[in-house]
Amino acid sequence: MYQRPLRFNLLPDVIKNLLIINGLFFLATIVLGSTFGLDLARMLGVYLPNSDNFQPFQLVTHMFMHANFSHILFNMFALWMFGYTLENVWGSKRFLIYYLVTGLGAALLHLGVNYWEFLSVKDALNEEQLRIVLNEGQNLLYQNRNYIDENMARANLLLNTPTVGASGAVFGVLLAFGMMFPNTYIYLYFAIPIKAKYFVAIYGALELYSGIMNDPDSNVAHFAHLGGMLFGYLLIRYWRRSGTSHY
Repeated sequence: MYQRPLRFNLLPDVIKNLLIINGLFFLATIVLGSTFGLDLARMLGVYLPNSDNFQPFQLVTHMFMHANFSHILFNMFALWMFGYTLENVWGSKRFLIYYLVTGLGAALLHLGVNYWEFLSVKDALNEEQLRIVLNEGQNLLYQNRNYIDENMARANLLLNTPTVGASGAVFGVLLAFGMMFPNTYIYLYFAIPIKAKYFVAIYGALELYSGIMNDPDSNVAHFAHLGGMLFGYLLIRYWRRSGTSHY
């Protein structure tokens, strides 16, 4: 059971500020990159802890970085589309907590899966090969090149490719919308109606399938998306059991 909000805002405070912050980070990435050659994605995207580029603050900052315009446009539109109703119902504080928890959870699951894969690749490398990847691999990637050796190439991608984007948190928001309003219709391509609960289930299944298939040419962090949904589900279940949620 929940109390209907007294005022329904199409652009509530947290959503508004998240849109602004993400937009500012995106503009800063373009301006600083073109003017000073400073790569913010390289600094603020999150890496495996095994990488020399890893910094703990990246677990938060990666959520405000995006690879290109279509990436930020899709994420911010989805955040607003599914998030503003949740913030109106939950309140700004609870929505912000949920958003950050799902974003961090997405990063943790993504890094955990990548670490597991790195361990299997690491066993196939000798110490000299690993040292070369750690010291030289990222510069090679920024030249759109990689090692001929398959294991060195995969280790280089795992260690030296930053993960950026709010997608994990956005998928958490999508999961929450599906749980709170399961029978609300979502219109795919603005034309095809589908209930939110089915949309979330199908999207989650597709992400799981894509993550298991592990296409080496894909730059989509499928397990980050699943991590956002998983941690969102766990947090909502916790709120339900503690009697502090609006259900």
